[in-house]
Amino acid sequence: MKTLRVNAGDGYDILIERGLLKTCGEQIKTAVSAKKAAIISDSHVAPLYLETVQSSVRAAGMETVSYLFPAGESSKTTENLIRIVAFLADNGLTRKDCVIALGGGVCGDMAGFAAAVYLRGIHYIQIPTTLLAQVDSSVGGKTAVDLPQGKNLCGAFWQPSLVLIDPEVLNTLPAHYFSDGMGEVIKYGCIKSAPLFERLKNENARDIIDDVILECCAIKRGVVERDEKESGERALLNFGHTCGHAIEKLYDFSGISHGEAVGIGMVMISRAGESAGITEPGTADRIAALLEKYGLKTQTDLPVSQIVHNMAFDKKRTANGINLILLKKIGESFIKPSSLDEVNALFGIK
Repeated sequence: MKTLRVNAGDGYDILIERGLLKTCGEQIKTAVSAKKAAIISDSHVAPLYLETVQSSVRAAGMETVSYLFPAGESSKTTENLIRIVAFLADNGLTRKDCVIALGGGVCGDMAGFAAAVYLRGIHYIQIPTTLLAQVDSSVGGKTAVDLPQGKNLCGAFWQPSLVLIDPEVLNTLPAHYFSDGMGEVIKYGCIKSAPLFERLKNENARDIIDDVILECCAIKRGVVERDEKESGERALLNFGHTCGHAIEKLYDFSGISHGEAVGIGMVMISRAGESAGITEPGTADRIAALLEKYGLKTQTDLPVSQIVHNMAFDKKRTANGINLILLKKIGESFIKPSSLDEVNALFGIK
């Protein structure tokens, strides 16, 4: 078993091992000593893994209750958040009990946020079942739901008590969802690791997926430990996301996946950076080629002006504008505070 210790919040472990779902109860009991666990999952994941997780948790001596919601970003709303919180109350969970997020990023975000606000905070465990969640959203304690005004605008920083990653679940993941997660994997190569970027280019990520997950989690762990609540370096993890979130909003959070939108965003910001003489020439083409290798989109028919306009409503906006994340070259990223006029100029909008 591979173990990474994250020194944020009260501190917690990321455990990575094939077959871990079958023994997850033992790990959870050791981490939180709960008597009852509320498993939150969705309509896609539950038929595949809920019974396995329930059995393991019960075998470890914990009572379980489960709450399922329709799969998809459209479920990530304040209404569904309140339903989950009410479910926890109806089932009498105490501060010594725990929530288990069994699913992808949407599930982790909602279950984690519910755990953050119920009784002013109870333990929660991340069991991510998508590549995107395994390499990114399950680690670091960002929890949120969407508002009509934008993605992830209502949320809290609430670190998990444990993250359990079983790479075997990716074998049942549809190809589209694997590609979606590769958007975040490629992001890590872009911002922090040129060797990872090159390895993804020269090898097939599926063949080395255990190593890929470990490296991405290690990169994120380091960033989160140095900047838990995104006052500085952690903003680098948003590379491609400011454009990407605007694209998702313009698609009304349907018709395009998060990984696709982030991929398009990475190409957009890198082309803009090249035009401004900030980013090494050819960087955007290299990113686009790697995205295409893993089945991701690299452009959209949406007008650039609309995307940039909606970027102004991103949660990362400051009083003076937007903190853009740009590359100097693959593996070297930096934060560029920019006024809205500077953002327009960067993207060639007059």
